[in-house]
Amino acid sequence: MDEHSLHSPFFFDFYKNVIKKSRKATVNSKIETLRNSLLSNSAEVEIEDLGAGSKRHSGGKKTIANIAKNSLSPAAISMLYEHIIRYNDAKYIVELGTSMGLNTLYLASKNDAKVYTFEGSKTLAHIALTHFELFEKQNIQLIEGNLDNTLTEFLQNTEKINFALLDANHRYEPTMRYFNLLVRRFNDKSILVVDDIHWSEEMEKAWKELYQHKLVYGSIDLFRCGILFFDPALNKQHFVLSL
Repeated sequence: MDEHSLHSPFFFDFYKNVIKKSRKATVNSKIETLRNSLLSNSAEVEIEDLGAGSKRHSGGKKTIANIAKNSLSPAAISMLYEHIIRYNDAKYIVELGTSMGLNTLYLASKNDAKVYTFEGSKTLAHIALTHFELFEKQNIQLIEGNLDNTLTEFLQNTEKINFALLDANHRYEPTMRYFNLLVRRFNDKSILVVDDIHWSEEMEKAWKELYQHKLVYGSIDLFRCGILFFDPALNKQHFVLSL
């Protein structure tokens, strides 16, 4: 499906001003220089075993380059996320799965936004914090620890979330559980992105249930990720598009 098949004014506008523009946009050269340096860094670090569903695989010693190769989103996806938060003027952003913090830096490039990012690995959290300090970012708060505990505690005293990125545990049950926690803090204009929706059978199942959820009124499948919308005016529309 392409833009000419989008008869919905909202989705046509979103495709034109977010998806299409993000393809042609200039990447953040400083962040991409950091990405390239990580991809060529042969230094070894000890990674905790984060369990099944982690894109970072099992624990043990790994090179920075190996972790970067397996856990960092491509630049095009990072750019898409940045365009989404500028499109809906997100001020309050939640990211589940910090990794080395490159997506976080793209999200935090919107200076009037506050980004709360969650990471279970102490090693990755430390690396990400180093990057946030390097970029002198004051609008990022990293919350380290087991997401099953930290997210519940965080959401008890939080504001409405304008944008959330779910890129943590790539299994069915945790994905649905995190969604059900986050959705309580969404409003009509909130947007949720779920990464790697076709990564496994479990994620395929989760994605199908998510875009059919009673509180989801619009969705876009970009293959690499899925975008969910919560405005009842969208009348339960689902699209499969290319990035």
